[in-house]
Parts: sequence; C-alpha cells; structure tokens
Amino acid sequence: MKNKINKEELRKEIIDHILSQGFKINPHLRPAENTKEYYREIHQKSKFDEINIHRDFLTKNIEIAGQYSISGNEIDPKKIDLELREVTPNSLEVKLFLWWNIAWWSLPYVRSIGRQMRFLLWDVEHDAPFGLIGLQSAPLSQRIRDKHLGITKEDKDYWVNMSMYAQRVGALPPYNELLGGKMVASALVSNEIRDRYKEKYENRTTIMKKRNLPANLMFITTTSAFGKSSMYDRLTYNGGKINKFIGYTEGSGTFHISEELYGKMVLFLGEEKVSTKRGYGTGPSRKLKLIDCALKRLGIPKYTYHNIQRGFYLFPLVKNIKEVIQKGEEPVWLNTSFTKILDHWKNRWALPRAKRFKKWKNSNSNDYVNGIEKVLIGS
Repeated sequence: MKNKINKEELRKEIIDHILSQGFKINPHLRPAENTKEYYREIHQKSKFDEINIHRDFLTKNIEIAGQYSISGNEIDPKKIDLELREVTPNSLEVKLFLWWNIAWWSLPYVRSIGRQMRFLLWDVEHDAPFGLIGLQSAPLSQRIRDKHLGITKEDKDYWVNMSMYAQRVGALPPYNELLGGKMVASALVSNEIRDRYKEKYENRTTIMKKRNLPANLMFITTTSAFGKSSMYDRLTYNGGKINKFIGYTEGSGTFHISEELYGKMVLFLGEEKVSTKRGYGTGPSRKLKLIDCALKRLGIPKYTYHNIQRGFYLFPLVKNIKEVIQKGEEPVWLNTSFTKILDHWKNRWALPRAKRFKKWKNSNSNDYVNGIEKVLIGS
C-alpha cells in the first residue's frame, strides 16, 4: 500500500521550492527584485527543471538540432525565403519544434492544452528553422481581454472558441538577431493560419458543451514574458497596426510550481476525494485550478499569484472585431498573405538591421545546441 502524502511535508516542500526560486513570501508571493534581469533568473530554475524532465528527448534529438543549425555568416538576408510548415506527428518538424521549444525560450516549456496548432517557419533558401508559433485554446476567463473587447459572461465561451492563445512566438538563432521575432509575430495574422484553422476545426463539436461553432479564427492573444515587449512593438502591415497592447495581466500562473510538485499536489487532492480529471475537454485553466485547490486545502495563500505581470497583446484577424462582438456586425476580414508579410519584414526590419548591426553574423544556433549538450551531460 502506498504511503499517504504527508500534508505538512508537502506544505513545507512547496514553500521551500518557491523561496529557492527567488520569491519573497510576506504573506503573498513577490519577486525579490522588480527588474527584467531578475525575472529571467526566476524563470531559469523552472526552465532547467523542464530540460531535465525532457533530457531523454533532448539527448536523442540533439544531432537533428545540430544538423539544421546555421551561423549568421552563412545567411544572406536578402535571400531569406520562408514557408509556414504545420507541425504534424512523426515528422522532422515536430522533433525540431519540441527541441527548440524546450531548450531555447526564457519561459519554461509548458505542454499545450485543448485546441492546438503548431507551425515552424522554415528558411528554404538556407535550409534552416527560422522560428516557432505554438497556438492553443485561450483561457475562458481573461479579464483584460474581455473588458477590452466587450465580451460578456453569457457569450464568453462563444467568442473565446473563435480565438487562440499564442503560447510560443519567436525566432531562433541567428534569425532572432535580425529581428526575426517581428516576422514570426506578424505571421499570426496571416491568411494561411486563419485558413488552416477553418480547415482543421470546421464541423468539430466542442467537448464541453457539445456544440458546433463557426470555425472562424477572429483574434489571437498572447503575453510577453517580462512586461511590454520590443518584439511586438511597431508591427505594421499596409500602413496599419497588426496588434494592440492592451495592458498587463494580473500576475498569476503555474510556471513556479515544478511538474514534480504538481504531481504530488494532484495525488494529495485524490486522497482528499477531489476530482483530478485532466486532459482534453477539461479546459485550458485546469492545471491552475487544481494547484489553487491544493493550496487552499494545504492552508497556503494564493501562491498561483506570482506577481510577475505579463504584457497582454491582441492580434485581430478582423478589422472591426469590437463591432462584431458588441454589435453583431459582419466581420471585415484582414487580407494578409504570408508572402507579403515576409516582404514587408525584410524591407522594414531585417535588411536595415543587417546593415547597422554587424554582430548578427557571429550568432550561431549550433553554439546553443552545444551549450544544451553540456547542460545535459553535466546534470
């Protein structure tokens, strides 16, 4: 018979884990310092926890990551030619997407939930991965989003099911040094992503309410890791803005709770006769709710509030998104082809950057692959 989870030991383990990451508790959580550099340090422990959890996958596929690595001095910015590849099971793209998703980002890897679409931007001219887009179901409740768009409680699930949350958006080295992140972010509003969403979710029945909703992707939301983001700043197409910064999140989440601790909290809830059903159909906020429930039963304050506020961005795929939601107007769809977005990015961002910032040529994705290999060997 398994030993029961000791309530006091689990409580102490959670508090010790949070303190070890650089948070203060008095009585709520707060970073010890309020700078972007310190926020990055806080996220590092969670990031390397995820690297350790996925060490077998990372080790097994490190040769593939190295095979498709590239240095800046091998790239001619004028010849960058991108295509949007959807990530499919058992493909080269899925291995590269997951490898870089875990290894590259400052924010720790989190498994996608609910509806999801993943894309790898690929430089066909230089035969190298350029950047990643990871889309998943948006949270049902998001105060800042709902207030800005005028989404009511009664209609919330309808409109949220016509949106996605961009969990991963960004360029890989060395393209990030050419402001490739701006290209990846701009691609969120491309016709190709909207069309693929319609193809994938047309005539799909929703899991929770068993309804057939229109498969219209009307807007995408995302958050930046450390407040406002220069990557999302000044994104334009045909003279108009692509996105809108609408404020800051309330500073809640689960990144600071390790997967090991989360597993123990789920076991504890099971012993407390609380339903711990997870997976598809339980909603994108299920992990947050389970952790919050466990903390309450352990007599711990709301440690799901880490008080690191993310910048919140809206990417409408409809010109009149507020009028559609609030007044029932017919949507006026954007017409933004991936190819034209690429041309705009090269002329507006990549080529001027390449001329004035020569250090981009020294950037090499293989250096990062080698760095991760050393971490895997040393850990």
